[in-house]
Amino acid sequence: MQKSKWPATMDSNELDRWHMRRALELAAQGRGHVEPNPLVGCVIARGAEIVAEGWHRHYGGPHAEIDALAMASSRAAGATVYVTLEPCCHFGKTPPCTAALISAGVARVVAAMRDPFPAVAGKGAAELAAAGIEVELGVLEDDARWLNAPYLKLIGSQVPWVIAKWAMTLDGKIATSSGDSRWISNEASRQLVHELRGRMDAILVGSGTAHRDDPLLTARPPGPRQAARVVVDSQAALASESNLARTAKEVPVIVAAADSAPAEKRRRLEAAGCEVLSLSGATHAERLVELLRELGRRRMTNLLVEGGGKLLGQFADLGEIDELHVFVSPRMVGGAAAPTPVGGSGVARLADALPIDAPQWRQLGDDLYFSGRFLGFSATIR
Repeated sequence: MQKSKWPATMDSNELDRWHMRRALELAAQGRGHVEPNPLVGCVIARGAEIVAEGWHRHYGGPHAEIDALAMASSRAAGATVYVTLEPCCHFGKTPPCTAALISAGVARVVAAMRDPFPAVAGKGAAELAAAGIEVELGVLEDDARWLNAPYLKLIGSQVPWVIAKWAMTLDGKIATSSGDSRWISNEASRQLVHELRGRMDAILVGSGTAHRDDPLLTARPPGPRQAARVVVDSQAALASESNLARTAKEVPVIVAAADSAPAEKRRRLEAAGCEVLSLSGATHAERLVELLRELGRRRMTNLLVEGGGKLLGQFADLGEIDELHVFVSPRMVGGAAAPTPVGGSGVARLADALPIDAPQWRQLGDDLYFSGRFLGFSATIR
């Protein structure tokens, strides 16, 4: 396929990392297409020569190894396979990759990390080794864990990866004191938000945001996924004439209500096409945890929380925000009554402020765009 230009001094370990970096780049192309499956990329190589490349392109489709083996054909025999996750050894939506690798006669398999999925969990590597294939695990493992953090959280904790997003002014306001918030961010920032929405399993807002902003919460133009719209609405008070209720038969709407919500309000929303979840928790926080577990039970991998400040504060207090996307506009609003992005109890001491891992800033026209991850769950999977 191609022969890369390797530095003459590169040793075998560096060569392994070089190929694995390419496999990770390929894996990332599946983002938004393969969930709840992991993002997986594969490179088949003979020394410096890349014989074939592949990745898991869509849920239910061929895994990365199968994709690459189809390109390699007979040249896979005796080659080294670089894959970002331990090959599967069970029948799911597709046959096991281990059997295909053994049949192809590959000599060596280098995997970035062990797959924690219970049906694999080391068994894939053991099956390959038993067939006489050299197996190595752990090449660029931290990078692979970073890439597949949402998958690892879903497997390990049975709840989605939670991404918080907001736009704010330079003085930290998400609206004026009268509630006006359109538009704080510029068009370039809003387009990036639509791209983010297009790879989510669900987008969540509180009842206040649903009432005040009357959002659609869809990706425009559509992305690889169509997210369910979720409204945390204890009394099931979402208006029938709202954009969400009016489009519920076209794009799913889930109203997360307390089990004490009036029956007639439930029936009204269900008649509009909404699904009304009955949550039994005694407090708002307990119901949020219950909701996350339900979304995890449905194998939703990525959840985007778009606020407002009260809801984001509750997620922060629960320690359930994993990733941030923040858009800062170069203007001031002022006003003690103007809302800020994150409410809740917060922390009492600055020393207890939540640290953010791998913070990045980028300019989008006049706006500044910030992204990063909290050093909470992400620290445990690296």
